[in-house]
Amino acid sequence: MTSPESAPPPQSTYVAFAGPPSAMPFSQRCLGEMPGILAGRYRLEHLLGAGGMGVVYRARDLLQEQYSDPDPYIALKMLNEDVDESPDAAALLYSEFSLSRRLHHPNLLRPYTFEVDAAQRRAFITMDLMRGLTLDKLLCERPLGLPWHEWHGIAVPLLDALAYIHRRGVLHGDVKPSNVMLSEDGVRLFDFGLGLATEGPLKDLPHLNRNRLNAWTPGYAAPELLDGSPLSAGADVYGVACVLYELASGRHPFRRLPSTQARDDGLEDKLKAPTNLPRRCWPALRTALALDPGRRNIGAAQLRDALGGVSSWW
Repeated sequence: MTSPESAPPPQSTYVAFAGPPSAMPFSQRCLGEMPGILAGRYRLEHLLGAGGMGVVYRARDLLQEQYSDPDPYIALKMLNEDVDESPDAAALLYSEFSLSRRLHHPNLLRPYTFEVDAAQRRAFITMDLMRGLTLDKLLCERPLGLPWHEWHGIAVPLLDALAYIHRRGVLHGDVKPSNVMLSEDGVRLFDFGLGLATEGPLKDLPHLNRNRLNAWTPGYAAPELLDGSPLSAGADVYGVACVLYELASGRHPFRRLPSTQARDDGLEDKLKAPTNLPRRCWPALRTALALDPGRRNIGAAQLRDALGGVSSWW
């Protein structure tokens, strides 16, 4: 960001949206190694983005095209080569698909299908090709943060989506600016690659060890996650609170340092309320940013209501 004390913006993870292909060398390498067509149906056109675990391509659905569909384009996600070599790779991708396809909320991105190209030995997910701007890109364009009415229009639906998945017993695991999009149809939270279910039928999905993948984003992962504790709803709340603080002020609350370092350096004591927010919002947001999980005693629904003006939270 433009603040001299801020660390450089984190590299964006993949994002399923329509736009120009990434110019980074990694994308060129991926394109050179990927087959032109998967499962005899999906023609890969260009890489939309890449993250620590996955890569997403814009693809053309040749079956839809055969039947004269005017918009046969989709997003296609697969695991990157390093993760794909793991014996748990297909199960990890299927877990993401299974979690997200059972969630029905207007502010969540749902996948279409989970498929396997037997010849290429690659599992992949197809999903909607979103058109819009991820919040990390928005933050680059708005370095001073958003005014209240714009911020409110993002915060409330995002928190509503998070509250919804928590009610369904699902945890996201990777809430950060590059996993939230302002699409043509509103706010969309996506990428459940690190998510898991804690109750209901989905809790019996294989609980793969995410820690060994070293996939947490240190600046948005709660300190207890970096310390090795299991994923929790409180960790999701911490991540979304960092995102909302950054949207309001243009600055990450802890300079995008790993949360464990922010805790050890005592940065929480130096937090100040963003000037773009009404004063009534600060107690709830401040609680959600607590680096001690024992003091982060607020849920996503409570945070939504407090920031949305439905109720005061103390």
